[in-house]
Amino acid sequence: MNIRIYKTGDCEEIIKLFYETVHSINVRDYTKSQLDAWAPKKINIAKWNKSFSKDYTIVAEDIGSIVGFGNLDHTGYFDKLFVHKDYQGEGIATMIASELEKYSQENNIKVITVEASITAKPFFEKRGYHIVRQQEVERKGQLLTNFVMKKLL
Repeated sequence: MNIRIYKTGDCEEIIKLFYETVHSINVRDYTKSQLDAWAPKKINIAKWNKSFSKDYTIVAEDIGSIVGFGNLDHTGYFDKLFVHKDYQGEGIATMIASELEKYSQENNIKVITVEASITAKPFFEKRGYHIVRQQEVERKGQLLTNFVMKKLL
């Protein structure tokens, strides 16, 4: 397993991973309509690439394939953390989160904030994140429950 910095050429593979993971792993916590709104079939690659390029974005690779990714902006907002549906439970999310938290400490970011899905909330709680509030976010007419969580570094 290799963790490295994101490259523009990774975006299409990441979007495919995101779509497949949300539609298979998050199915136990969200309806099909909610999943379609959260992870639609068509995602704006240029917009995602721009976001990943300006943030600190890392990918986890296994034998040349991307199996996970995560990104953190300069304010300490932990935007995305996803692991390929076939690589769940192998410690990849932990490796990515640890690397992003290490980057935060090295760059004097004192607080990390994340909006965790129902599915991801236990993972972040185990890492010492605390719930600030539960909220409903609107995506393409669908309301999705998530949790604003913070971790002091």
